[in-house]
Amino acid sequence: MRTRTAALLLVLSSFCSIAVFADSADFTVKKVGDGIYAAIGTDGGKAGSNAGFIIGSNGVVVVDTFEDVAPARDLLAEIRKITNLPIRFVVNTHYHLDHTGGNAVFAQAGATILAQRNLRGWLRTENLKFFGANPKPEQKATVEALVLPDETYSDAVDIYLGTRQIQVRYMLGHTGGDSVVTVPDTDVVFAGDLVWQKHLPNLIDATTSDWVKTLDKLLADHPAATFVSGHGDVATVADVRDFHDYLVTLRDAVAKARAAGKTDQALVDDVLPQLQEKYGKDCPAASPDKKPSAPTATCWGFFGPFSKRNIMQTAAELAGTKKVPAPLADADKSAFGK
Repeated sequence: MRTRTAALLLVLSSFCSIAVFADSADFTVKKVGDGIYAAIGTDGGKAGSNAGFIIGSNGVVVVDTFEDVAPARDLLAEIRKITNLPIRFVVNTHYHLDHTGGNAVFAQAGATILAQRNLRGWLRTENLKFFGANPKPEQKATVEALVLPDETYSDAVDIYLGTRQIQVRYMLGHTGGDSVVTVPDTDVVFAGDLVWQKHLPNLIDATTSDWVKTLDKLLADHPAATFVSGHGDVATVADVRDFHDYLVTLRDAVAKARAAGKTDQALVDDVLPQLQEKYGKDCPAASPDKKPSAPTATCWGFFGPFSKRNIMQTAAELAGTKKVPAPLADADKSAFGK
């Protein structure tokens, strides 16, 4: 399973005191607000990503469900250590398997699965590409068994857990079907993979021009928020700003290389040292046991597997040749939400 997680990640993957409630090989649960918890996946662990949950007076909302049912069951068990209130909703922040693979666990627990409308059309189709050109039968079966959303929305929807309001908003950048989940009474933002804390992002479906604008809006609207990232640790505003600056640096460097006539490997050779200096300077060589090292200010997680891909995928985006998932037609819009 750890091998599978590592393979998927190659193509996927200011609160003053944070209390740790659980610590395992796969994820750590941290309290980030009153009744709000982040589940931070361990790089290389079976969780595959971050998740979290929000407790109101009459129920719970879970944000993302990890990569597989086993860590999702563990997450449900951790929730039950804190509250016996019903799991009313799961919000999938985007369709990628490492954030939706445990949906079945919470559906069986009675939760309604909610997502932006494009996710429903992509969950059992687009996820196949992460297994290569010829997925094995068991890999196809895994994707085809993913639990689809019960309800979808187009632009915005609010959930109420008693008096606690939870805002779910569609934002562009990472996949074209991303949701950001905000708890206004505590200024906690679950950003999914729109925020990567000290980790290079997966850009396979990304439109970085929109992504930079989304991060600008998140920073303007939440200047003192705690952000739960999709990968990496709980993020501060400074972390979000640093991630925004990474995308800007990447786009600028690739644009300049293209303007100088560089393409393919020559373009990578021109841009990679610039990224290495800021984000991969102190990254150690791969250890014999292949365990990932903790990210630092000058060694971001996933630098090795993602840096060259980030350069080539951004070059394709700037050239207008990058293929991204097609949004659903207007006729397929759900009546749920706006």
